[in-house]
Amino acid sequence: MKRVVTPELLDEDLGTPQEVRSTLLDLRGLNQNFGGFSSMSAMLRTVAHESSSASMSFLDVAGGTGDLADQVANDLRSQDIHIRPTVLDRALSHLNGNGLPVARIAGDALALPFSSSSFDVVGCNLFCHHLEPEQMISFFNEALRVSRLALIASDLRRNLFHWFAAYAGRLTYRSRLTRNDAPASVRRAYTIKEIRSLAERTVAARSEVKPYYFQRLGLILWKGKP
Repeated sequence: MKRVVTPELLDEDLGTPQEVRSTLLDLRGLNQNFGGFSSMSAMLRTVAHESSSASMSFLDVAGGTGDLADQVANDLRSQDIHIRPTVLDRALSHLNGNGLPVARIAGDALALPFSSSSFDVVGCNLFCHHLEPEQMISFFNEALRVSRLALIASDLRRNLFHWFAAYAGRLTYRSRLTRNDAPASVRRAYTIKEIRSLAERTVAARSEVKPYYFQRLGLILWKGKP
């Protein structure tokens, strides 16, 4: 299935404040039920174990309301791993979330407003498919600059089955933005092979890419040997 870039309405802020709120609720449900939260928690756990870290600072890039950062912190707390999250997003309207106790900063993902090694881990969820290949390499390298240990990324896997599933989900989405953006996201997503090829062009010391539930892929770029 060929990658096709179709505009996403949420990216362009082409919705009322209520529609944006409804779309963000849709995204939370998709992350909760279809592998977004669980894949990010699993990768953070991997970094914690391999680096023997019981406590890690975590920058969630394009993190919107902070739902993911809060959820993974709660998930890992039960496993005696303490995550100190910060959320960065380009749009203040996306950062006005659910009152969760997460630090929020507006900024550019391709020019992160932090000094080198400011966070143990930099991560993103459902962000990579918004980037073109050269942009993604730039983002990965910028995230590695800001991280001390690793970058983690969870995103969609592009295939025909996943596109049909995203399209069928239009019957359940709260927002017209989601009805447009969900299938569009799958069409512009990458395959595991494509992500692995891009990872090899970064400054990472090593990389890991593997599938996660449901039609997710997960990437870990290690800054160096833990």
